[in-house]
Amino acid sequence: MNICVTGGAGFIGSHLVDRLIELGHNVLVIDNLSTGMRSFVHESAQFIEMDVRDPKLVSIFEEFKPSIVFHEAAQTMVQSSMENPGYDCDVNLLGLINVLDACRKVKVEQFLMPSSAAVYGDLAVLPLTEELSGMPSSFYGLTKLTAEGYLRIYREAFGLNTVCFRYANVYGPRQGDGGEGGVISIFTRLINEGQGLTIFGDGEQTRDFIYVDDVVEANIKAMNHPELTGVYNISTNTSTSVNELVGYFTSISGKEIVTNYEAERVGDIRHSRLCNKKAKKDFGFEATVSLDCGLSDTFSYFKGK
Repeated sequence: MNICVTGGAGFIGSHLVDRLIELGHNVLVIDNLSTGMRSFVHESAQFIEMDVRDPKLVSIFEEFKPSIVFHEAAQTMVQSSMENPGYDCDVNLLGLINVLDACRKVKVEQFLMPSSAAVYGDLAVLPLTEELSGMPSSFYGLTKLTAEGYLRIYREAFGLNTVCFRYANVYGPRQGDGGEGGVISIFTRLINEGQGLTIFGDGEQTRDFIYVDDVVEANIKAMNHPELTGVYNISTNTSTSVNELVGYFTSISGKEIVTNYEAERVGDIRHSRLCNKKAKKDFGFEATVSLDCGLSDTFSYFKGK
């Protein structure tokens, strides 16, 4: 099957490409390499260096004729969205619309992309379910919530079959320092360098950390259910505080870790944990990688770098 992955040189996208190649699909990666790495792209995948906002994207789609598109390209950094909301909107909304229009013109059968736990904002009710109304506290969360609305209308108006995943905090090998799960890659790099860690706030803020292989498996399972539409949480439904995370790293690294606490950052969420019952019910997804195993693999990867 012909499958296109935008952002396929990035953290999650490159792992997804690896899995699709392993399953025997013909994969085209489109990435502008602003944050992705050409070396992450599987040697058997076709690669085109291009921004998803480029109007020539539709001609690429017309030539490749993808049956399925995974749209992983995005601006993913909460702080960057607060500092430059125009750029965040340009990439995450105008870029999305350009990809959606290309999909519509070549009659793509299935369109899948990530949303984010950031769409919920700092709601007091946990775990967060897909039916809850979001009040994003960052422009990144706002553009992701708006993107969900675009997918719904493209589905209703044009018949494009769309699935949107609200990822919890994804982490794992190849991750950069940005993105919602970036705290793990940042901590891993600093610990390996023998540096102290900076924690914004008191460290009791919690996140729902999910390993990248589990996220890839969710995408594959959903792809195999072409009848699916709508929004799905992809999570472990487990809370872990930043202070607990430091404890894990202390055990894994065998080092004494110095921590420094600074003021909370604007736009950061206090607590986040996503209910995953809908994904389990509709397409059989359940996270299987424990946090200690995932952190150990991630630490080993970055130590080798």
